Amino acid sequence: MKKVLVCEDEESIRDFVVINLKRSGYDVVDVCCGEDALKAFENEDGGFDVALLDIMMPGIDGMQVCKKFREQNETMGIIMLSAKSQEMDKISSLMMGADDYITKPFSISELIARVDAVCRRVSMVHSKAETASVINSGPFTLNLKSRTVFKNGVQIDLTQVEYQIMEYFFKNQNTALDRSSILNHIWGENYFGDDKIVDVNIRRIRMKIEDEPSNPKYILTIWGFGYKWSAN
Repeated sequence: MKKVLVCEDEESIRDFVVINLKRSGYDVVDVCCGEDALKAFENEDGGFDVALLDIMMPGIDGMQVCKKFREQNETMGIIMLSAKSQEMDKISSLMMGADDYITKPFSISELIARVDAVCRRVSMVHSKAETASVINSGPFTLNLKSRTVFKNGVQIDLTQVEYQIMEYFFKNQNTALDRSSILNHIWGENYFGDDKIVDVNIRRIRMKIEDEPSNPKYILTIWGFGYKWSAN
């Protein structure tokens, strides 16, 4: 049974989310503040498949919790809960390593779909058993078995979503990929959100792999369309 941590300070929303996640077959731990979320994470030894974190909370907010979780666990799924007015906070949370965000108010079908999608990605990370093959591209090496990426022999610290985007690029080198195809490949065809999440993750990856992120030479922007990987 997949285990989900729900951190939401509004009791009515938290109860609504918890009840419906349990009905959908998830094992749920719920807390009302960032401090308790960190304690729950420690008590479970990081053993959550997905965490739902409200961005705005008193004390330690959701973004701080997200950052601490990601520092300790690269593969767990993290979904941020935000109000419509928190657009910059949503982008900031993605930059800190969140996989997705959902805007309040949301339907329970949307929430469950998002959690299901993230759980599938987490399961793929843990269960994928490919042969120890690698893909080389310029100074980069991508190992399909260990799901790691190296640049000039130095491993690059990537989240699971960032790795999946890099793998997609490596398997489609010098091919222009539109945002929709990237979105569908990584987040699934039933993803409810917009393609801005693609741009945010590309920005994160560029900060990690490019010598000059503001003048990228590997992940090229195809204006009005999407992106292309080029390391020739």
